[in-house]
This record gives sequence, C-alpha cells and structure tokens, in this order.
Amino acid sequence: MKAAVLGAGTIGASWTALFLAAGHDVHVFDVSDRTRSFVSEYVRKAWPHLQALNLAPEGEPPHAAFHSQPESAAAHADVIQESVPERLSVKLELFGRIEPFVKPGAIIASSTSGLLLSEMQQGFRDPSRLILGHPFNPPHLIPLVELLGNERTDDGVLARAESFYESCGKVTIRLQKEVPGHVANRLQAALWREAIGLVMEGVASVEDVDKAVISGPGLRWALMGPHMLFSLASGGLGMEGFIERYGESMHRWWKTMGQVTLSPETTRILVEGMEAEAAGRTFDQLAGERDRKLIAILKALAEMEGRS
Repeated sequence: MKAAVLGAGTIGASWTALFLAAGHDVHVFDVSDRTRSFVSEYVRKAWPHLQALNLAPEGEPPHAAFHSQPESAAAHADVIQESVPERLSVKLELFGRIEPFVKPGAIIASSTSGLLLSEMQQGFRDPSRLILGHPFNPPHLIPLVELLGNERTDDGVLARAESFYESCGKVTIRLQKEVPGHVANRLQAALWREAIGLVMEGVASVEDVDKAVISGPGLRWALMGPHMLFSLASGGLGMEGFIERYGESMHRWWKTMGQVTLSPETTRILVEGMEAEAAGRTFDQLAGERDRKLIAILKALAEMEGRS
C-alpha cells in the first residue's frame, strides 16, 4: 500500500517511520528545504525502537520518496496522513490543492489535535473521504489513534482506516461526536489544569506534582483506564459500590478544583519549575529517556499479553 505524509515536522516524520516499518511505500511532502535530511534522520533514530517493539523488520530502514509539491505526493497514495501546521487556513489551502489529484477511494486522515472535522471539510468539494486520524505523540511509539467521521463521510471509510492503522500496530478508538480536543487531549488537559492549580495554590511544586503522577496513578493508567480502575477500587462491588463509597468525597474534591489561566505569572512559575525538574538535562536527553521508558513499558505489556 502507498501512503502519503503531508507535513513532515515531528508528527509527520514519526508517521513516516511507522508507515515504512509496516512495509508501506511512503511519499513525503513538506515546504521546508530540510525535509529530506530531517525525516531521514528521524527514521534512522526511530528504527531501532520500532524493531525493539517488533514493528519493523531487521536491517536498515527503507527510504521514503520526497516531493516538492503536495499534489504529486498525494497522487500516489491509498492513505494520506495530513500533518501540516495547526492552522485552518493552511489545511484548507492544502486540501484544495490535492483534491483533484487524490486517487478514487483514497482515505485522507488529518492528525489535527485542535481543529474540528466539520471545519476542515470546508476545504473539499467532496469531503466524503476526509476523517480525523489523530495520533498521540510520538505516533511511532504511542499506539492510540482517535478516529472520527460524520454524516458527510462515506460508508466504510472509518472501517478501512481502522484496518490500515491496526495493520501498523495502532490501537484505534471511534469518537461518536465532534468535540474540541477529541478524547485523550481533553483528559490530559483536565489533569494539567488541576496540576497547575495545585502549583499556583502552593500545595506542591511542579516537580512534586509530576512525581505524584509518575509514582502514583500514572503507573495504573498504563494498564487500565479510570473507569475500570475505580471499579476495581470498590473491593469487588463494581462501579455502583465505588460511587456509593467514594461519591461524596469526589463531589467535595470537584468543588474545590479551580479554574486556571496560562497568564504570564503562571507561565513564569511553570517555566522555573520545569528548569528545576530538568536539572540540566537537554531536550534530546529528556526525549530519549521518555522513549526508552515507553519502549520498556510497551514491551513488558506485549509480553504479558502474548504478542511478542
């Protein structure tokens, strides 16, 4: 199968690595004159990680094809993964350019985290094959892809997209309705809002709030979601038993959770807190630590589930 990646920043480069690992012929477009070197280096670094997860074959990674125009990249593709900057005008212009060249039956999936499908559909005369295909960063390691179509989406497009992503090792969920931020981003935004609130109210430092997540509920969230975990916390009484036991406390906590804004003062405190937590480690060092730990967790879970 042929895949096009339109927009080759960090997200697009990560998609490229994953699609190559899955054996697809990948065509890449980006306006940057550094696209070839950036993407090639990203794939080279990602390849051992994909191999460690049994998502890539042995040996060196194959090469993607690079295009100076989005039309030529899109014309080759059965699946088009759009990952250009998060500005509606940029996406609408891109869609208008590629639509005359898209193969019949090709799927066009947007990686957007902040825009709505209904907004982006304005870029097509016929938006029936445009869907949301939102990954979590970095896409070549985090399995989640959030999918969304609507009444203007052709029958079968979402099912074919599910099949494609799952063949690349992804885990898909379907949104039943459109909402800003989709599902996973809204969940992490809610947690971050309270994390900031705890810092701004002087309850704990930035670093200690992060430690609370890492050494507490974050470990459980890698295994099960909040509904199942709370159901298990009932001691065998299920969700009804959990709510009966802890519902009043939950209401009390919710009432004390504040609203925060990313004001200059808030930003200053968070920046200073992150500098203290980073303790001199560079971006590359921190990202490398994140990826190594992700791979260790994913490998352990795969072994437990008999997928390795």
